[in-house]
Amino acid sequence: MTKNARPSRDELVELIPNLRRFACALVGNRNDGDDLVQSTLEKLMTKGVPNNVNLRAWAFRVCRNLRVDSIRSTEVRSRLDPEYVGQSPLHEDGERAMMSKLLLDDVSRAMEDLPVDQRAALALVALEGYSYAEAAETLDVSIGTIMSRVHRARHKLVEAFNDSPPSLN
Repeated sequence: MTKNARPSRDELVELIPNLRRFACALVGNRNDGDDLVQSTLEKLMTKGVPNNVNLRAWAFRVCRNLRVDSIRSTEVRSRLDPEYVGQSPLHEDGERAMMSKLLLDDVSRAMEDLPVDQRAALALVALEGYSYAEAAETLDVSIGTIMSRVHRARHKLVEAFNDSPPSLN
């Protein structure tokens, strides 16, 4: 069994801007995205990174897995406790309400409606500029799966805006 290497502080600091964009795309707002980034960095520091693994790809995978775990735990809690329905461990703040008319918020809301796997694939390819091969490696799926997820995500976004075009005010 090989021991995991701890990334350096400089390596982690260098990841933060890209990881933050990715996390915000997954959760739909800045504050919850920052919480997800913090959890990701904490996990990377405590658990380390397997040897001979691309740190950036591994960080994105950890971030995505933490988000999926959060969604699953929310679903389990909502089934077990009727008062928990509609609550999220990640809450939204007043900033989104003030900016609700901006195009970016409309796109963010449409992104939130995408399944997590499609959102992650689209965020890596469209926001982070990853190639399909890099995104496939990061998410540990085939290139065809990435291409399919990105295509379906884009198609759903187009459908969402065909029903109600994004506001420009």
